Amino acid sequence: MELKVSTRSHAGHAVMAIAGEIDLYTAPRLQSEFTRLLEETDPDRVVIDMSGVEFCDSTGMNVLLSALKRLKERGGVLEVAAPRPAVRKILQVTGLDSVFTVHETVPADLAEKTA
Repeated sequence: MELKVSTRSHAGHAVMAIAGEIDLYTAPRLQSEFTRLLEETDPDRVVIDMSGVEFCDSTGMNVLLSALKRLKERGGVLEVAAPRPAVRKILQVTGLDSVFTVHETVPADLAEKTA
């Protein structure tokens, strides 16, 4: 399945909407999108809108962890928003729900600023 990634930024904040499956085959594309985002906009807050993600394996989680690490090194934060039940379960089982800030939906302050 194809992975679709769209990003919108405003005033140092970015929302990256992901749709599809994040796995061994699509994770490199997601990694390159994070790299591009960090190089082009240098955000201090990134929210990953996962409402369109149907599946995410350990490779995908590693991409998210890598992005979190890179943002933290720059003094920024990475948050996860609107994970579907299957993705939420992976976050819980792996303990990553305590590593990432997880929101039920994209935070309203970002939805308004970046819409």
